[in-house]
Amino acid sequence: MTTQEPFVIAGGGVGGLTAALALAQIGVPSLLFERASAFREVGAGLQLSPNACRVLRRLGVLEALMELAVQPQYVRLRRGSDGADLARVPLDDAEKRWGAPYIAVHRADLLAALVERARAENLIQISNDSSLTGFIQDEKGVAVTYRFDGEFRRASGAALIGADGVRSMTRSRLIQNGADMPAFTGHTAWRAILPAATLPETFRRPVANLWFGERAHLVHYPLRGGSIVNVVALVEDSWRGEPESDPEFWDNEGDRKFLLNRFKSWRSEARDLIEAGETWLRWPLFDRPPLDSFAQGRVGLLGDAAHPMLPYLAQGAAQAIEDAAALAAAVAADRDNPAAALTAYSVARVIRSRKVQEGARAQGQIYHLSGVKAFARDLALRFSTPGMLRGRQDWIYAQ
Repeated sequence: MTTQEPFVIAGGGVGGLTAALALAQIGVPSLLFERASAFREVGAGLQLSPNACRVLRRLGVLEALMELAVQPQYVRLRRGSDGADLARVPLDDAEKRWGAPYIAVHRADLLAALVERARAENLIQISNDSSLTGFIQDEKGVAVTYRFDGEFRRASGAALIGADGVRSMTRSRLIQNGADMPAFTGHTAWRAILPAATLPETFRRPVANLWFGERAHLVHYPLRGGSIVNVVALVEDSWRGEPESDPEFWDNEGDRKFLLNRFKSWRSEARDLIEAGETWLRWPLFDRPPLDSFAQGRVGLLGDAAHPMLPYLAQGAAQAIEDAAALAAAVAADRDNPAAALTAYSVARVIRSRKVQEGARAQGQIYHLSGVKAFARDLALRFSTPGMLRGRQDWIYAQ
């Protein structure tokens, strides 16, 4: 068996779809199984940094996406208590500095662009309403079982890629370790989409805004040509839920009163923005222990299934996209040996993704500082030049 046999991909999110497109670009077919009956508008805004946009450009996706994207001129860093400007990180020369733009898009627009491109590719077969339930592998290939239309069915391929999220079935079956389970981080992300026409003009400017506060921070930026504004409030939270019994636990409406109370001491501009959101979706943030390898034999992990990313570096989607490119490169270099290709993919990605993972965790702590530590953070930002702040992103965006 060679890699001309299809790769089976579990999960039709950003990572899974990008992996299918990257494999198709090197002539490798894939069978993609997505449990949702249709690709729907889940989530809200995404910031796609140049490291992701370079890959999307090579796959023929970026051009269509740019029609709906906003390119922030800079990131504006502010203090929540009084709205003071702390620093600005320039992004307007991202194409020149990092080889691709820095854009803000709606997650649904990114998924739509990926799906449209995938459906036009005859090497990709997409099966919605299909949940993988198990797999076995041997030296000849991988066989999977999946549930479709109430019935259990089988499929086979050269390898299996688990791109099935933080609660990955693939990972749970691959790594049967009771300690390797999703764990609530103590943080929740509250998301709202607001019509820009109802907000002051300042919120429609092409700027990514980041406010720091004690045990919380706020992010907002325009989307879809400035017609809507994406708002995310991230707070340290005592959420108690049962994700295993509630498959849509991340898409539940939250109590706006809770959020307003958490931000009651913030500057009025921030409070008004939160109050403008009539509906807030509350997403508990989960993490998993780091892995030393993303592959075992002919089964590999990709995206949040391999390395859950907290949102504090805006790298969740970007790192899944990087994974997809690395996977295709490894398969192209060793077409006749999927297991060896997956091992090479893992080696290429483990250190890089872990560094970004750890960086995101650390960044979240910095955003939520209080007292003397917050004062020191703010002072350091004020004494940092825009060039210094931009240079700190090179290790992520330039790779």
